[in-house]
Amino acid sequence: MVHYKGIPLSMPPASSFNFDSVDKRILTYLKKEDWPVTTEMVAKVMGISWNTAQLHLYKLQANGYLRGKRVGRQNQWMLTTGGKASTSERIK
Repeated sequence: MVHYKGIPLSMPPASSFNFDSVDKRILTYLKKEDWPVTTEMVAKVMGISWNTAQLHLYKLQANGYLRGKRVGRQNQWMLTTGGKASTSERIK
């Protein structure tokens, strides 16, 4: 089970995952970007705190929609191939 600061992030399988409004906005933003984005960039564009952005990004990663990597002191995020396909179908 994936945890972030003691909070379990593992969710039901992606087919039954329900997006909230922040998740939808994050996925829409990532879909428009041609390169990895940082947690700070997501937080700034969404108008949410860094911690809130990080929590949603980890949740989306745990469900297979994002891939994240650590570069220096930054977390960088990008949609997975499955995430791109799923966002086209599920975000409306």
